[in-house]
Formats: sequence, C-alpha cells, structure tokens
Amino acid sequence: MSERPGLRGSIGVAGIVFMVVAAAAPLTSIGGALPVMLAIGNGPAVPLAYAVVSLVLVVFSVGYAAMSRHVVDAGAFYAYVTRGLGTTPGLGAAGLALLTYTAIQAAIYGLAATTLQDLIEHYGGPDVPWWALAALLVAIVGVLGYRSIEVGATVLGVMLVLEIGVVAVLSTAILVQGGPGGYSPVSFNPAAFLSSAPGVAVMFAVASFIGFEATAIYGEEARNSRRTIPIATYVAVLLIGAFYTLASWTIVVAYGPAQIGAAANADTAGLVFNAATRYLGPAYADVMTVLLLTSLFAALLAFHNAIARYLYALGRNGIAPGRLAATHTRHGSPHIASLTQTTATVIILAVFVLAGADPVLNLFTWMSGLATISVLALILLTGLAILVFFARSTVDTRWWNTRIAPALGTLGVLAITVLVLTNFTTLISGSPTLAAVLLSVVPLAFLGGVGVSLGRKRHRTEAEPTDVAH
Repeated sequence: MSERPGLRGSIGVAGIVFMVVAAAAPLTSIGGALPVMLAIGNGPAVPLAYAVVSLVLVVFSVGYAAMSRHVVDAGAFYAYVTRGLGTTPGLGAAGLALLTYTAIQAAIYGLAATTLQDLIEHYGGPDVPWWALAALLVAIVGVLGYRSIEVGATVLGVMLVLEIGVVAVLSTAILVQGGPGGYSPVSFNPAAFLSSAPGVAVMFAVASFIGFEATAIYGEEARNSRRTIPIATYVAVLLIGAFYTLASWTIVVAYGPAQIGAAANADTAGLVFNAATRYLGPAYADVMTVLLLTSLFAALLAFHNAIARYLYALGRNGIAPGRLAATHTRHGSPHIASLTQTTATVIILAVFVLAGADPVLNLFTWMSGLATISVLALILLTGLAILVFFARSTVDTRWWNTRIAPALGTLGVLAITVLVLTNFTTLISGSPTLAAVLLSVVPLAFLGGVGVSLGRKRHRTEAEPTDVAH
C-alpha cells in the first residue's frame, strides 16, 4: 500500500468557526426549536436556558481546548478518549460520535426536504415528494464534501453570515421599536427559569448546540492547530451562546413576557416569522423562510464533513477498512470516507422512505432526540478522559485548565443530562416504549465500538504464536 499524504488544508479560526456554528444551524434553532421551547418549556425564561447551557459548555471547553494542544487528530472525541482512557473506551466513543452525527444529519435531511417542498409549493411549483428533494440535497452535499475543506468552509461562511445577519436585523428592529411588555428582565430571573418545565427548555438548548465540539475534527487541516483550535472552540461556543440568548430574548420582547407562551402555543411554526412580518414586513419574512433552508443545508454539509473525518481517522488507525484513510491527490480531502458517508446516508433515508415514515414527525423528531442523548454521553466520556489524561501527564500543570474547569464542566453536563433524560419522551413526542427503544441505541453504539476493540485484541493475541513460529 502506498503511503498516504494525509489530510491537507489551511483553514483558519474563522473557517473552523463557520463550520461549527453552521452545524448548530442558528436560524433553524431560532425559527424552529425556540417556539417549541417557549410553548412547552419555561416560557419567557427560555433565554436563560440558552445562557446556562452556554456557560456549562464554555467551562467544559477550557479542558477541551487544553487537550487540543496535545492531541491533533481528525477523530477528535475518539482520539481524546483513547489518549485519556485507552483504546477500548476510545472506540466506544467513536461509536457514539458516529451515532450522534449520523442521527442529527438524518434528522436534518427530513426537515430540510420538507422545508424545500413547502417553499416550492408556496411559489406555485409542483408537489415534489420529500424523498426526491432529500436525494437532491444528498447529491449536492456529497459533491461539496468530496472536495477540499476550504470549498465547504467558503460555502458555509456565506450561508452563515446571511442567516445570522437576517436574525440580527430582526432582533435590532424589535429592540428599537420595543414590545408590549417593554424590555422586561424576567427572562433572566432564576425563579422564572425554574418554573414550568426548565428541563424541556434545557433539552432543546442542548440540541441547538450539537456540533460545537467539532473544532478539533479540523485540527489536521488547520493553520497552526495548537493555536487555532483552542481559539476557535471558545469563539464558537461564545458566539452560539450569545446569539441564541439575545435572539430568543428579543422574540420574548416582541410578544411580551406575559403573552409569549400563548402566542407560541397558538402558532408554533409561524411565531418568529410572524414577528418578522410585523416588524419588518412580509417580504422580509419570506427571505427568512428561504434562509431557513440554507441554514439547514449548511448544517448538513458541516455534519457530513465531521462524519467523513471520523471515518478517515478510524481507517488510518486500522479500525475500519484502510481505504477510508485515502486522501484525494488534488483536494487533500478524505474522499473515500466522504463517499462512504454519502452512501450510508442514502441507506438510512431509504429505510424511512420504505417504512412510509413522516419526514418531520418521525425522521426529524426521533433522530434529533437520539442525537441529543448520544452527544451528551460522548461529552461526559470526553470530560472524564480529559481529567485522566492531565492527571497522568505533566505536559500542562495549569490547575484551572486541566483540573478544575474540566471537572466543573463535566459535572454541569451531567446535570444537564439528567434533565434531558427526565424529559426525553417530550423531546421525541413519542411513547415511553419508543423512548426506551431509542435510548437503548446509545449504549449499543458504545458497546459496538468496545466489541470491535476487544475483537482486535483477541485477533492479535491469537496471531502472536503463529508469527513467532515463522
């Protein structure tokens, strides 16, 4: 086998932040998740839910960023857990990572295809099946994912600036014109936060942050990764958190804290777009609807790139077929891993299509719920690995960065996980039986990775006598 040149790229802090924030799909979270949080969560105190989750992840990121200086690998979480806890837990983490990104990407394909279908019909186009539109999106994402990371970062950068810009303009208009309840501070009142169902709000907030951890995935394609990855991590988490907190508060201001819950229940899907119509006119609301689709597409491309790089790392380390570690001679991209990821996506979507599942009620809801639990388990495992790594090593003796912050961040994520689990059935809008089935997939993914590791160890042990005899 010829020596592989490895991943190539010169992506900087801005490019990585674009990839990560795009995966969080800001406009999708504000236009889609926020109204649900306001309707069935803790109402006007939802902005504080975003702020709390952001704070926990910022603290967690201190240790994560410190670890990134010593472990540069496209496997990110898988590589971190392997270095901290060993190969077997590391492969379990790889199983969780692949489950997380695959599930959330499949979920977004369902929502994106439906959004595109509605747009076509809104402008007088034909009734195209959602699965045909999903296939078109898969093809476009596949082409961009096959090419160099700079191409994907450029596309995501443009889309991200547009979707953040359109929400920023709406937020500014609301703040300038005011709302029926004025600029009430109730949204940041701890007592209001703990009222109603704070667990539901926190749960959706976590789902809105999925993808923040992907900064380390691009370490091998970054300029000066030891500096770029830590900075990108902090910037991404702070940017996402500040954006969600401010934007959600302005929506509360637009309707008033006393009326926001009723308004969200009355028209959940149209809540944010109705505010845009009132403050900026119907044409602006139409622009936001179009950009909602581009937001979803940006998230699809970001998660495609993340999965491809996990497959690449597993192939390079001999865990998965070696062909996955091939890189394109011109683009420097993991093109075989990218094609493999595209094929897997087609298979998953085909299963839902053949089962006659609804792209939103089933595909989007079930898979996004599964991804939320999976990523929390993955973060907890990584937090433990970071603590163990620095406890055994003297490469970094800063107590706050390597001991205190990682411990506090991991405990914070554990508390969030408990809240999410107690409200998981609400998240997926399903029965306790369905919740139990989906939750069982998470440990199975981890155990699948563990089983691969144990199988490799047994194979090597059995092969040793034969090798010695020769």
